[in-house]
Amino acid sequence: MLDANQGQALELDGRDLHIGIVQARFNAHITDALAQACTDELRALGVERIHLVKVPGALEVPLALQALAERAEFDALIALGCIIRGETYHFELVANESGAGVTRVGLDYNLPIANAVLTTENEAQAIARQTDKGRDAARVAVEMALLLEELGADQEAWEDVEDPA
Repeated sequence: MLDANQGQALELDGRDLHIGIVQARFNAHITDALAQACTDELRALGVERIHLVKVPGALEVPLALQALAERAEFDALIALGCIIRGETYHFELVANESGAGVTRVGLDYNLPIANAVLTTENEAQAIARQTDKGRDAARVAVEMALLLEELGADQEAWEDVEDPA
């Protein structure tokens, strides 16, 4: 949703992070803009180590994410693509399978993956979202990488919240 309330933006420092990006080439004019906005925002957040790979389309994104995850060198990954509804059921198939695959890789490898595979009714909607969603994906990847780093840190320092009952 455009102009959605995303809560207060956090101060993020991605200087020590290594981020991998998988970009689908299908609808390249959209995915190129997504990738540009994403990498610009990553650099603005201090991320210097950015690795970008391109695949034919959204259905190939999860396999490339899995290959990057298996390298165990990335703090977070980002999925970029654009699926525009056509006249057949193919849109639902590609959108559902791509989304499920992206989620599965993240859970299987305990690795944050920001999913910015756009699913829109038409090209105008995709163009309207390409810059903001590219930036959002960068911020989500950095925020979640930092969160997982924090959650994996010295767990003895954590305080349990007691049940008020």
